[in-house]
Amino acid sequence: MIAISLPAKKQNWETMSFASTLYLCPILDLLLAKIPPEWQPEIRLGLQEALVNAAKHGNKLDPSKTVSVQFSVTENLYSWVISDQGSGFNPTCTCPNYDHWPEPEDLLPPEDFDHGRGLCILYQIFDHVHWNLGGTQLRLSKEVKPQDTALVS
Repeated sequence: MIAISLPAKKQNWETMSFASTLYLCPILDLLLAKIPPEWQPEIRLGLQEALVNAAKHGNKLDPSKTVSVQFSVTENLYSWVISDQGSGFNPTCTCPNYDHWPEPEDLLPPEDFDHGRGLCILYQIFDHVHWNLGGTQLRLSKEVKPQDTALVS
């Protein structure tokens, strides 16, 4: 079940919540509906990583727990606040904030790891990545300047 609240007057934020699941396609589609098509693949990857982390690692895929997403889309700034009902964690990503990774392989963890790329992907895609002190809420934002959209088009 997906629940979406309508935005209050004079407020740019909308909220949706869903039971912990890895079936995220309809949720991602809703979150990307107002994002320009040229930015959707990159932002979809980042949001998918964040939502998987919240449902799988935060809520342990417990269907009685929900993931909540507040989101705001303005002309130049896209923002999301993703909250889970887990016990939290202490993010320890030491990923450098390159403008561009030297090689795509740099995003991958060592071959014997089956996880670990998500946090680096978040830091690469979004301009701002911030967890609350409890590690149960993640704030993400992507600023798109007018010249960025002209370059992409």
